[in-house]
Amino acid sequence: MSERTKSTRDTDLVKVAYANDQMQAEFLQGLLRDAEVGSVVRRAPGFDVPEFLAAGPRDVLVAASDVDVARDVLGQDDPEESVRSSRSGADRPTRVLAGLLIGLAVVVLVVCVATYVLV
Repeated sequence: MSERTKSTRDTDLVKVAYANDQMQAEFLQGLLRDAEVGSVVRRAPGFDVPEFLAAGPRDVLVAASDVDVARDVLGQDDPEESVRSSRSGADRPTRVLAGLLIGLAVVVLVVCVATYVLV
């Protein structure tokens, strides 16, 4: 691996990956570590609750000078596209099922209230 020159902008951290939980984030960190790219994992905004422990989404950050190498290692062209695709839940079966169950619960609630009012 060739030596990368450090610049004053190395202190600027850039998000290069999104992970669904701590375990996935540490896996990505391991891939970057193998390529000699230092990285930092932080909880995604809105999930900075200590009780979540390893659950909750994480952002993987690297120094600005290492962004190109990190994206090559992780196989990403556009990190924002991967964030959008990982957060879109329309194609996830669990979200579809949850939506159907919520709809069914609302229908049952309306029927129960209507029959109670009519009796």
